[in-house]
Amino acid sequence: MIARAPPSADQQLEFLTKLQRLFAEGDFTATYKFALLIALSDLAVELGADDGAELSLATRQIAERFVQLYWRHALPFGTGQARATPGVLVQNLGVQAAVLTAIEEFRSTSSSTTLQQARREVAYGLLLAKVAAVVSAQPLTYLQNFGGITDPFIYERPGRGIVVLKPNVAYCLRRFHPLVQQLARNHWVGHVKANRRNHGILGDAGDLEDFLFGISRQSLAIIGAGLRKLDGPRCFYCGQGLHEGHVDHFVPFALYPRDLAHNFVLAHPQCNRSKSDSLAGKGHLVRWLERLTVRSPQLSEIGAVAGVVTDGEVAHRVAAWGYANAHAAQGRAWVKASIYEAIDLGYLQRLANP
Repeated sequence: MIARAPPSADQQLEFLTKLQRLFAEGDFTATYKFALLIALSDLAVELGADDGAELSLATRQIAERFVQLYWRHALPFGTGQARATPGVLVQNLGVQAAVLTAIEEFRSTSSSTTLQQARREVAYGLLLAKVAAVVSAQPLTYLQNFGGITDPFIYERPGRGIVVLKPNVAYCLRRFHPLVQQLARNHWVGHVKANRRNHGILGDAGDLEDFLFGISRQSLAIIGAGLRKLDGPRCFYCGQGLHEGHVDHFVPFALYPRDLAHNFVLAHPQCNRSKSDSLAGKGHLVRWLERLTVRSPQLSEIGAVAGVVTDGEVAHRVAAWGYANAHAAQGRAWVKASIYEAIDLGYLQRLANP
């Protein structure tokens, strides 16, 4: 991969304009295209760089993200909801989405209760191959069709099983990741709600977005118990003992809405609410980086039991991306209630040399 200068402001605006047109003028018969945009933007953050270089991805990498995104969707929604009939949500205007069907079939014969357990099964490779074939034939083929034309402004496909994000695209997906995620997720929720076959399943439910993209209460409880055992019954931020602890995303979920085991910490409800969607101050970052190195195996074990992604290197790269973006925007980091500090070069140096 050859480094290139970052895109100009005009080039970034052109990308956003075309992305807006894609959402407005694209044909969305299933939720696949939303999943593809989420997957590509996540992979750009985790594997790309802040320059204008191309980024080569394997279709199988994208398929892995599809399985992660749709894994929980293969379970019935609506249990215990008012005027709702529990069932698997339909995510295609025709027959059920093939990705969901493949996951349902895998789960029906698997003894695994979490995705992390499932990945160790021989049959998981077959599931991934099926999903990769669907991703290749459908969203990767049709995503860039909108307004009656094909405009390959995001990626090209130079060979079998390879997708190459075009120059400047990885940078833009990194730079505008929260916006891309919000647009894709909002349209995904709207698509599911608009499908008439889902009306009886949804009933009066108001937690559809949480079901589609959030972490289950069971997984959250497992993570909380694991963090309490690992770090002790004290708040990660203020260091004081706690009776009731909240599981907090160190790099805020609003900034990077993907659950990573190594990104979780236990916090006082007050500290958690005060920090909210802010990045944490330098003192907190230093301790988090040390913990990432020293306790990575234990965090991986907690994530494996809870069924969330376990990858300390990815968590580190996500943090480096988040703080670099904040530094470029002259952002400020949360230290404690009502106290913030500028995100200076010292933050980036810490992340470069943990």
